[in-house]
Amino acid sequence: MHAEERERLILGAMRERGFVSYRALESSMSASPATIRRDLARLEETGRIERVRGGAKLIGEAEAAVAEAPGPSLVGTPFDEAIEQRLGQKEKIGRAAAALCRPGEGVMIDGGTTTLQMCSHLDGLGLQVLTNSLHIVSALLPQATTRILVPAGSVFREQNIILAPAGEESMPRFHAPKLFMGAAAIGSQGLMQADVILVAAERRLVDRADEVIILVDSSKFVSSSGNVVCELDEVDVLITDDGISDRDAKMVEGAGIRLIVAQ
Repeated sequence: MHAEERERLILGAMRERGFVSYRALESSMSASPATIRRDLARLEETGRIERVRGGAKLIGEAEAAVAEAPGPSLVGTPFDEAIEQRLGQKEKIGRAAAALCRPGEGVMIDGGTTTLQMCSHLDGLGLQVLTNSLHIVSALLPQATTRILVPAGSVFREQNIILAPAGEESMPRFHAPKLFMGAAAIGSQGLMQADVILVAAERRLVDRADEVIILVDSSKFVSSSGNVVCELDEVDVLITDDGISDRDAKMVEGAGIRLIVAQ
């Protein structure tokens, strides 16, 4: 990753919340701690950021803009709150997603309140599951025939997920026919997340899958700005509920994506 790209990611993370920690940057970029500190020193010299204990923050006009701007539309909801929102739709989507799994295969399941709803329908299939979600691990543990793999890394408590450092050696050498993944929002630009750190982690999963399967309820189809995880042409299957509009359905199918409306 070039210095210019690293600087873009660093500034993007700061614009989300005004501050980013060293640990979060190390988890998202293929760079050593020393390289990241040099990047931050270079940005500090330009007057755009200030290094503080544990990380760095925006300063001056940039910091004020973050503080005064209205809340971005992709700000994440704490997991314990999000899990109760549109639960009926998420349960239907999760059941439809589980029906795509074949006995004995390996799959990847990204953390999220919708992907979590798959778990109760996987018992007995003898799957090998790579997941970064502690909630999904807990849901799968009682299933004697389900083998569970997790990446090495740090636990991020708010999302209850494990984010691996950028180094390839931190992840199991695992390639899967299917990746099941949610999104904060979806539009013509592609799949979006609020947090640039999550984007980097999810890109690693996308690159390891033969088939990318997206689980989103119909409220996630919004016109919004955000950090793009992948464009629509990288998605193979999208599962949603019957609240999807005709316009959004046409957008999905027009991108060559198989659309499944869970009933």
